[in-house]
Amino acid sequence: MEDLVLLPTVAQNRKHFDFSDAEVVEPIAEVPTTPTNVSFLDANTNAITLQELSNSCVVPTWGNQELTISHQDFISCIYDAARDYYQGETLNTPEIRVSHIVRGRTPNALGKRASELLESEKTQFYQRLAFAFTIPTIYETLNGQHLQLTIGGVRNYSDLNLYRQAKGVEKFSIFIGWRVQICSNQILTGNGVKLSFEVMSLRDLYKTAMDLFNSFVPAKDIHLMQTLSNTYLTETQFAQIVGRMRLYQALPNNVARGIPKLLITDSQINSVCRDYYHNETFGVKDNHISMFDFHNLLTQSNKSSYIDSYITRAVNATEVATGINNALHGDEKYSWFLG
Repeated sequence: MEDLVLLPTVAQNRKHFDFSDAEVVEPIAEVPTTPTNVSFLDANTNAITLQELSNSCVVPTWGNQELTISHQDFISCIYDAARDYYQGETLNTPEIRVSHIVRGRTPNALGKRASELLESEKTQFYQRLAFAFTIPTIYETLNGQHLQLTIGGVRNYSDLNLYRQAKGVEKFSIFIGWRVQICSNQILTGNGVKLSFEVMSLRDLYKTAMDLFNSFVPAKDIHLMQTLSNTYLTETQFAQIVGRMRLYQALPNNVARGIPKLLITDSQINSVCRDYYHNETFGVKDNHISMFDFHNLLTQSNKSSYIDSYITRAVNATEVATGINNALHGDEKYSWFLG
């Protein structure tokens, strides 16, 4: 992995972009792949296809009736950027999760009761969306687990003031990292995440994605996970850490300010405790659990997060796992979690 060098390629034949100086080549045939049947995000969301988004959902507008960037164009833009950057690699179909449906009606049905509306007069869109897809031809095996490169993004319409008359900036979050294939747990670090960035157009969105891919170093995250794989917790240490996590939620503000941030919730900590005993892949074995497995228990519990907090908690899970790992080797920053 240390020798892996990935260079960006020129965008070509993109329906969303008009790059007059783009090199035109024949498209590369995609190899069919079989995606996992385990979702990367579960609770509080519903699965939807790109076709359903395009055919069943309206696109919200600004106050001057100018269209926002649609969810489907967001997904297609990032997918196109990944296909251009990782040219020659296989890309799986995006998995899409949505939540917070907003129902409306067409203008000609404004005076009708809801029960009288025809199907053709009903409208809907989803306020929040998350998607992810893997590149199965870029992979690594770590601690007996198959990892694939993963790319995705999050969008929340509540971040926008759609009542303003002039078109404004639109906010998106995108990520690139690794996915544990058996469970679809995402391994995300700050190096592969761009949170709440603002764009005015699909071209800006495409450029930001390409910049993120160019700055991401896959081998760096793999080395980080290898470090976690080499450290183990006893049951007593695990109990001490999750106990401190529970205490963190009740700490006075003046005390919490001196401790690294923990975003995992009480219910998610309960999930970590249950999986410690019952998760056959990442649970306790011979009274020990590796920090890699502990990290996977954190990311597994993060699947219950709302879409708008999913990425930040995924990154925080990595920060907490690596911080505690460092504390076990003498670092002071996360030592509070060890008691």
